[in-house]
Amino acid sequence: MSIQKLANPAPLGLLGFGLTTVLLNLHNAGVFPLDTMILAMGIAFGGLAQIIVGIMEFKKGNTFGMVAFSSYGFFWWSLVLLLVLPKVTFIPGFNAPTDASMAAYFFMWGIFTFAMFFGTLKSNRALQFVFMSLAILFFMLTTRELLGNPAWFNTITGIEGVICGGSAVYLGLAEVINEANAKTVLPICPVK
Repeated sequence: MSIQKLANPAPLGLLGFGLTTVLLNLHNAGVFPLDTMILAMGIAFGGLAQIIVGIMEFKKGNTFGMVAFSSYGFFWWSLVLLLVLPKVTFIPGFNAPTDASMAAYFFMWGIFTFAMFFGTLKSNRALQFVFMSLAILFFMLTTRELLGNPAWFNTITGIEGVICGGSAVYLGLAEVINEANAKTVLPICPVK
C-alpha cells in the first residue's frame, strides 16, 4: 500500500493571512480608505482560505497549524462582521463597537497570538517573526483604540502591520519556492 503525499497547505494560509494583513494595514497607515476591497479579502482570502487550510492541517495531524489557521480565518470573518453589521439596515439594532470594546477584542487576540508564539519556538525564525510581530500588532491596535484612534499612532501601527503581513507573505512564498526547487532559495532560518 503506497502512502499518498499531500501538499503543504501552510503557504496558502500564510499568503491569505499576509496579503490581507498588508492591505488592511496600508489602510491603517493612511494610503487608502477602508472599502470593499479589504472586506472582500477578509471574507475570502484572509478568512475562508485560512479556514480551509486549518481543516487541511487537521487532516495532516498538525494541531498548531489547525488552531492557528482556523483561528485567524475566523478572526478575519469576525472583523468584517464588526465593521459591516452596524451598517446593516434590513436588521436594525446592531451597535458599532466602542473603542473600549475594540481594545478588548484586539487585546484578547494579542494574548492568544503571544501564547501561540511559543508554539513556533521549534519551527523556524521566519514563523517566529510572523507570530511575534503579529502579537505586537494586536497590542498596538489595542493601544490605538485606548488612545481614541489618533492618526499618528494609526500610521505607525499600519507600518508595523505591513511588516507583519509582509513577513507572512515572504514565508508563504519561501515555502512554495523552496519546495518547487528542492533546495533553499529563500531562507527561513530553521531552528536546529
